[in-house]
Amino acid sequence: MLCVVQLSLSSCGDDDLKKVAKLSKKVSLDTNRTLGVEIIYSDSAKVKAKGFAPVLDKITPASGAMFQEMPKGVKIQFLDDKLAITGSITSDYAIMKEAEKLTIFKRNVVVVNQSLTFNTEELTWDQNKQMFFSPKGIVTRPDGSFANAVNFSAPQDFSYYTAGSGYGETYIDEKLGE
Repeated sequence: MLCVVQLSLSSCGDDDLKKVAKLSKKVSLDTNRTLGVEIIYSDSAKVKAKGFAPVLDKITPASGAMFQEMPKGVKIQFLDDKLAITGSITSDYAIMKEAEKLTIFKRNVVVVNQSLTFNTEELTWDQNKQMFFSPKGIVTRPDGSFANAVNFSAPQDFSYYTAGSGYGETYIDEKLGE
């Protein structure tokens, strides 16, 4: 057993150690952690959404753009003009890339409003386009109909959605034919 340990240690040369030292210098980060954060998003001086995160890390890399990470998840509530809740997004993890104006929600992402529930593992909000995008997910309507949506996109109010392809099940009201 001792011979195996000596062989594996002897395979590390001075060059490998120099590479590790160089890499460790490049990964230098400045992190600022805040607990119990409330984030307010407004547009044209009107509050549009409130977000809640148990942990918010503001990370400033040695080189590159600053970003904010919510490693313990986030819940965002969408608000109307009277500040009534019209919908929500929850996820187990989120990252806000400030320079790109992107927020990426990951793991157990659920969007809920009056017209749909959308479940996915990844959802991106593009602030410039004011649109949400997801590679795939399941859209469920209040009547129980559903669609497995691929290349999902929706405006920031989720008033409608589009999908490139998918399949699902829908229900038709028999009274409509009368």
